[in-house]
Amino acid sequence: MSQKIKVAAIQRAFSKDLEANVAQMLKDVELAASKGAQVILPPELFEGPYFCREEKDEFFAWAKPVEGHPTIAKFQALAKKLGVVVPVSFFEREGPHHYNSLAMIDADGSLMGVYRKSHIPDGPGYEEKFYFRPGNTGFKVWKTRFGNIGVGICWDQWYPECARAMALMGAEILLYPTAIGSEPEDPSLNTKDLWQRAMIGHAVSNVIPVVAANRIGTEDGQHFYGHSFISDHRGNKVAELPDGEAGVITAEFDLDLVRKNRASFGFFRDRRPELYTAITHS
Repeated sequence: MSQKIKVAAIQRAFSKDLEANVAQMLKDVELAASKGAQVILPPELFEGPYFCREEKDEFFAWAKPVEGHPTIAKFQALAKKLGVVVPVSFFEREGPHHYNSLAMIDADGSLMGVYRKSHIPDGPGYEEKFYFRPGNTGFKVWKTRFGNIGVGICWDQWYPECARAMALMGAEILLYPTAIGSEPEDPSLNTKDLWQRAMIGHAVSNVIPVVAANRIGTEDGQHFYGHSFISDHRGNKVAELPDGEAGVITAEFDLDLVRKNRASFGFFRDRRPELYTAITHS
């Protein structure tokens, strides 16, 4: 009997009412589970608006430690109730340090661990280096009830090394919670197609399904374009939401078929790591 997995991505706009945002996301996870989804991906930093648009020290008050984190606890309880896997993006405080982090919750409600965003952007509208240290966890792949899940956070999704590393670590699906939209310094630049193509490239070159969940709406003049999508292991978009539409998309994959296709393509057989030293020495 083949091993199948059904995944979901959630797309939504977020307000300054943090409790309302979390309550809505809990409802969205329930909706995705009702559609048969087993692994359900919310967007990046869904507890509130994307505060990294500008540098304001008041937002450090939103950061909380993993232990006793109220939002993580709510999703643990819901994951256990529904029997689903939920990666929860959150603003983490560890002593004097702050991270853009993700808590991986398995289908029994257990906290499997935390991934801290490795690549931190710094530019107009995305001034994350003011808030976050670069992650110190390394890339993570979790053996969940439904399969091996690798997760990169937003800016991580532009780096082929991140996707390849997770594939080498045994990931069977890659997830990317995201907050991306307009570029304040260049309003004519729409990165939507570039953003999708980068991740579809990861799907093709690693022969692996990819799920990306983005936010929508306009926050203080910065527009988030949505277009959350799910790609199969051959780079075909099998589900997508448009700009401005909140909702849930799902797709099912046969992991045994994906494994067979990955082996037959030979990408991992024909790798030459001894030739790639420029990647780590440049």
